[in-house]
Amino acid sequence: MSGSLLEIKDLYVNAEDKEILKGINLKINKGEIHVIMGPNGSGKTTTANAILNNPAYTKTNGTITFDGEDINNLKTDEIARKGVFMSFQLPEEIPGVSVTNFLKYAKNKITGTPIKVFQFKDELKHYMEELNMDPNNMERSLNVGFSGGEKKKNEILQMLVLNPKLAILDETDSGLDVDAIKTVSKGIEMFKNDDNAVLIITHNTKILHSLKVDYVHVLVNGKIVTTGNQELAKQIEDNGYAQYK
Repeated sequence: MSGSLLEIKDLYVNAEDKEILKGINLKINKGEIHVIMGPNGSGKTTTANAILNNPAYTKTNGTITFDGEDINNLKTDEIARKGVFMSFQLPEEIPGVSVTNFLKYAKNKITGTPIKVFQFKDELKHYMEELNMDPNNMERSLNVGFSGGEKKKNEILQMLVLNPKLAILDETDSGLDVDAIKTVSKGIEMFKNDDNAVLIITHNTKILHSLKVDYVHVLVNGKIVTTGNQELAKQIEDNGYAQYK
């Protein structure tokens, strides 16, 4: 491992007037895959949004450090440019903007360098083939008319193309069949290396069947109540979350 990439200390977060996170502590090193699991409403998505400083959420205490820098007060787009990527539970549809043009624009914003179009399209085709995606989707409007599985694969495609330091995958496995989950897991394995990290947020264990992870954290009622390895996820699959409530 190459050292700490993300560190959250004593984080409390409100959504409007309701306290959602109640003292989160989390450290992710480069080269690691972490999973945050928990029942619906436990604060999983709030954690992801707090990292990216979504203005709909208010931090009332705590710090978030990314790659050695305090990012508590940075804007969401500034945090993204520093190398934090987040996939969404419900990816947005953008009529009139093709998958290619969206990714080309996003990559240009992050790297600040001109994109070589033909080389970029070849890269897209390669990743789409690896993810069992129809290459014709490159020219379709982003997510418009896509199935749920296609939208989730498109999020993984974005992760591979943008190549962030930290990829936060929020319920990427939700609603997917077994084959699509295997494809998403393959994309994560393609992405992961010793210099980046992955944070998977989920309420079930399906995606872990095809993926080896380093740490599993159980989040209940705004607090991480236990941390373990992949065996912990299996215990939850067998017994549920009742023992932690």
